Amino acid sequence: MNPLVTPDFGLIIWTTLTFFILLFLLGKFAWKPIMGAVKTREDNIEKALSSAKEAEQRMQQLTAQNEQILKEAREERDYILKEARTAKDTIVGDAKNQAKKEATKIMEEAKKSIEVEKQRAITELKNQVAALSIEISEKILGHELADKNKQQALMDTLVEDVNLN
Repeated sequence: MNPLVTPDFGLIIWTTLTFFILLFLLGKFAWKPIMGAVKTREDNIEKALSSAKEAEQRMQQLTAQNEQILKEAREERDYILKEARTAKDTIVGDAKNQAKKEATKIMEEAKKSIEVEKQRAITELKNQVAALSIEISEKILGHELADKNKQQALMDTLVEDVNLN
């Protein structure tokens, strides 16, 4: 028969003895270093995983902070734009009001100037009419007063008019 199928008693003993010796030697010299290396590797893997988790948490915090900063920056930008629009509207409104006041002032001054010029023209016209009337009167009186009788009659009429008034 085949010895591998039905092993001999001596083969079983020697195989068993070799197995236990190998087990003892491995346990004495190799098992601790192998287990230490496995333990060290396991610790390193755990540290790497915890570091990765911490890094992920830190990234989430940084992302949240960045979002908050962006939100605040947008709000501040909107506020500044709103203030700028308000300031622009105020400045434009003030400029319009100032322009209206200036236009009204200029119109009033122009009206006053026109009125003064009108009064001056009327006065000058009256003076010219009066001067012309006096000149015409002088000429008329010069002809009428050439006669003594006419002079006496005019004087009498003027005296009566003065007494009546």
